[in-house]
Amino acid sequence: MTICFFSAQYLPTVGGVERYTFNLARRVVDAGHSAIVVTSALPGLPEFETDEHGIRIYRLPVWPLMNGRFPVLKPGRAFRSLAKQLWAEPIGFCIINTRFYISSLYAARQCKKRAIPAIVVDHSTGHLPMGNSLLNAAGACYEHLAAVWLKACRPRFFGVSRAVCRWLEHFGIKPAGQLYNAVDPAEVRALAHAPDAVDWRARLGLPADEKLVVFLGRVIPEKGVAELIEAFAHAELTGCSLVVAGDGPLLARLRENCPPKVHLAGAVPYAQAMQLLAQAQLYCLPTYYAEGFPTTFLEAAACGCPILTTRTGGSDELLPDESYGIQLDGVDPQALTAALKRCLTDNAWGATAARKTAARLEEHFTWEAVTRELLRLAGA
Repeated sequence: MTICFFSAQYLPTVGGVERYTFNLARRVVDAGHSAIVVTSALPGLPEFETDEHGIRIYRLPVWPLMNGRFPVLKPGRAFRSLAKQLWAEPIGFCIINTRFYISSLYAARQCKKRAIPAIVVDHSTGHLPMGNSLLNAAGACYEHLAAVWLKACRPRFFGVSRAVCRWLEHFGIKPAGQLYNAVDPAEVRALAHAPDAVDWRARLGLPADEKLVVFLGRVIPEKGVAELIEAFAHAELTGCSLVVAGDGPLLARLRENCPPKVHLAGAVPYAQAMQLLAQAQLYCLPTYYAEGFPTTFLEAAACGCPILTTRTGGSDELLPDESYGIQLDGVDPQALTAALKRCLTDNAWGATAARKTAARLEEHFTWEAVTRELLRLAGA
């Protein structure tokens, strides 16, 4: 069977939806089927190629609005030619990632027209932030209109967590279930403990017994990075350092006034990021972004790193109680400071949380399980 994935953004752009699409497409090919990814054109990349995993990639012409965060399909001769090639493929099933992109609406309409079974997999628990209250209101109106269009095409809807499914109900959508975000624990651990793994304490010039707190992700205000740095500085923990790994628009401002014991590592290659998690005593994500199910939770669990987070999409499912990980109700600096102190001084809790979360990951949130469910839905 040929299974087609629509994802408005895709590798080499780095993000949760991009990696979700890649990992499922790769495993569809490994299972003996064909996989197509339809995404947005990027400068310097061909409009069509087959990658080293056997995934066929179509990159449709777009206008990259909002600095590329919201690509809009660009009609014209190039689009028509590539679309003709795409829809000549023997597509038997279609997965449309994220409900509000123009390419998602296009995919749903084409699948209905061609009687191709399709599902929409959503990845968020809130409206797309647009930058100010007026634009946020306009964006929310657009999302509701897009939902009406999608529902008229009659795909089945899924979320990457139960929290996402609850958010879909906000649009009058009755979700059919979860198609979870996931990782391959063995693959993550192999990268984390590779023979040439980076010794992060040595790289940062820290003592061998220094405890590490890690933030890994996009450095944007909604991820709570500034609040984490403030709380860590107030905690005044002896023998502990905070490492912020990731890039984003907030990074330059954070570098202007970076407290002692806080290391801003910038963008880090994926394997080295996994090595950092495996060497850390705590992963902290005090996010107030509309998360669906952060991949970094799953990667931290695979690496044996305990988790401290705000309550967000997927957190309840991976961390059902405090013996698995700590969830805070909101980004309150005092509460975050107290939680950091607790997590970094209670070694018994850390060992138990790492063990229980790793076991829960293996049971529920692996690509093997998610691919098996996807192929069942596709009838493959």
